[in-house]
Amino acid sequence: MLGFWRMKAKKKNPHATALGRLGGKASMQRRSAEKREEFARSGGLAGGKARANALTKAERVQIAKKAAAARWGKKAD
Repeated sequence: MLGFWRMKAKKKNPHATALGRLGGKASMQRRSAEKREEFARSGGLAGGKARANALTKAERVQIAKKAAAARWGKKAD
């Protein structure tokens, strides 16, 4: 039987950690709408870069084709 010290630690949710550093949910509710939007945008920008780095070239090409088809009204392959 493995002891608790040998168990793999779970990774923390980075979004929850960032929110905790800011004072939690109640703190965010006290902030102005502009500050909340600014915070959300900064997280979205970081998430987009992380997603792009995680995708393979083939996946990026497929996503780009689907976006182009939606933009120009053509059916994707």
